[in-house]
Amino acid sequence: MTAGERFVVVGAGVAGLTTAVVLAEAGASVTVLAEHVPGVTSLAAGAMWGPYLVEPKEKVDLWGQRSLEILRELAHDAATGVRLTSGIEASRTAVTPPDWATTLPGFRPCEPAALPGGFTAGYRFTVPLIDMPVYLDYLLRRLRTASGTVEQRRLSSLADAGPAAVIVNCTGLGARNLVADPELRPIRGQHVVVTNPGLTEFFSEDTGMSPDLLCLYPHGDTVVLGGTAIDGDGSLQPDDKAAAGILARCIEIEPRLRNARVLEHRIGARPTRAVVRVEAEQREDGTVVVHNYGHGGAGVTLSWGCAEETRKLVSLK
Repeated sequence: MTAGERFVVVGAGVAGLTTAVVLAEAGASVTVLAEHVPGVTSLAAGAMWGPYLVEPKEKVDLWGQRSLEILRELAHDAATGVRLTSGIEASRTAVTPPDWATTLPGFRPCEPAALPGGFTAGYRFTVPLIDMPVYLDYLLRRLRTASGTVEQRRLSSLADAGPAAVIVNCTGLGARNLVADPELRPIRGQHVVVTNPGLTEFFSEDTGMSPDLLCLYPHGDTVVLGGTAIDGDGSLQPDDKAAAGILARCIEIEPRLRNARVLEHRIGARPTRAVVRVEAEQREDGTVVVHNYGHGGAGVTLSWGCAEETRKLVSLK
């Protein structure tokens, strides 16, 4: 591909915007097409780097590590919404830390006295924490600086993107209908955003496959509390019962949250499939279509690695 040819990225979540930035900064003429700018599910993310429950492991490890490198660089600029934050991940049962956690700065097992009541194991590390509304705005600014454009409209098919040398499909859950991918399924996530009573470190529980998650992600004046993982549920309507459960679980861990004021509810549907799909195909009319979706709850974690993989697939240096 030559840099002057028209490239269209469909989707404006973290995968789409990151991919658009990488392509535009490589010299491509990039247009982002999306119904929602930025994407609803990405806006609802917590978000903390960590390659949870995504396959294929070998590629995920490479994509995740590349994203980690870039997020660490971005953390030097407060305007990106990325910060390196220390905290604890804990479990109520004895667990072995995942490989990716043991390589993070400051990794060390926690003494029992450092854990909340009811927890038997935990470990501390430092990791990028991302304020998603701020971060997605940063990506949009960076895209426009690279002469990329954004057009807000709904597509009923990839053909609606118009003539292009390359179309990149970053539609997340929308790919179920857009390219008829029956492997995709939603996993509903809900977070509650509250005023910050003074938290500076994150806390998350390794809840395994439970639909009831527990995480506290401080972002300056606010804290994002989570969460849920309801497999097969794509509803984006707030669930008052789920929100009450989130608040109760988080207050039990951090009593200072008891008087925090609820600011908003964020709901998204994680686009989940057996393996993340990053691959290219050439259509009969000569258009190259690159699929980059199915990241589940690891969209931020894999975003830069998958974007650079996309750039390689279209042979842009």
